[in-house]
Amino acid sequence: MIHVSMIGIGLIGGSIALSLKKQYGQQIQIKGFDNQTSQLHLAESLGVIDQAALRMEDVIKGADVIFLCTPVQVLCELLEKVMASPYLKIGAIITDVGSTKEQIVRLSNEIGGSSNGVFIGGHPMAGSHKSGVEAAHDRLFENAYYVLTPDHQIDAQKVAMLEELLLSTQAKIVKMAPAEHDQIVGAISHFPHLIASSLVEQVHHYHEENEWYLRLAAGGFRDITRIASSNPRMWRDIILSNKSHLLKQMEDWQAKMEQVKDMIATGDASQIEHFFAHAKQVRDGLPERTKGAIPSFYDLYVDVPDHPGVIGQVTTLLGEKKISITNLEILETREDIMGVLRLSFRHEEDLEEAKNIMSQANYAVYRRE
Repeated sequence: MIHVSMIGIGLIGGSIALSLKKQYGQQIQIKGFDNQTSQLHLAESLGVIDQAALRMEDVIKGADVIFLCTPVQVLCELLEKVMASPYLKIGAIITDVGSTKEQIVRLSNEIGGSSNGVFIGGHPMAGSHKSGVEAAHDRLFENAYYVLTPDHQIDAQKVAMLEELLLSTQAKIVKMAPAEHDQIVGAISHFPHLIASSLVEQVHHYHEENEWYLRLAAGGFRDITRIASSNPRMWRDIILSNKSHLLKQMEDWQAKMEQVKDMIATGDASQIEHFFAHAKQVRDGLPERTKGAIPSFYDLYVDVPDHPGVIGQVTTLLGEKKISITNLEILETREDIMGVLRLSFRHEEDLEEAKNIMSQANYAVYRRE
């Protein structure tokens, strides 16, 4: 019997638990603890965990593997409590799911000698635009990268044990140094969130002088700034925990923008075109349909006529085939012309099936690449 404990039962912790239960069945027992008792009891009632622990010591006691699935700002404090606990089993593996790794791995090294357990940093690079244990799914990490950042002092057998356990998530397990992880994720996730929020702030500033800025900020602008709708407190803590890499990347960004500014100021048409052409080439070469540091949007766009009940017809068609829509948004509705619905799905497979169903029903459907 494998004894696993989850501290923090939300989307990520719940999804890991479900993937483990699906793979190991009766061979695994999962205990959970969460400061929000409502989430904890919901997780138990949904079958995400086998047993709810009302005290921290109860979830630590006897655990072979402990997952710390809490926001970044409390991970270090939580790790200290777990590694200092007299209830921690000798040889227990402790891992986390935080999106920054240097800070927590450094702390684990400082306190590791006095602990019964070993810490192996982890970061499942997949998520959802929903939160809470009710959004947990056993396929959340399927085909995503799951990064482990074990310190060189960690017993290789312990790392192999955690890797084998995580295979149940169907993620691609990779290992890298904590600093390498934070630098890369900073560039492809943390910094883009700063840029998206800065764009929104800039347009809002212009809007104070002219109300048309936000009135016209639909379509593409909304799409490229969607990640600015993320949880502000969570992103505050992520940014602060990775500030050294982000400050360097901001300097690099400012230098690049100075180059672009000079191209525009001098009217260098050839360089401007090259700038856009190279960016297009690199962007078009990115892996398709692969989960990354920023949650993917599985969106399908449907042209619908301005008829009463048409949205109900669309949702009924998909509901009859047991396809779940995670979000529905009316992007464009003007009297007597075609409107546009944006349907969001949990998985690529659901999107493709929905696309086929809608096409067979003679709806014009498309997705943006």
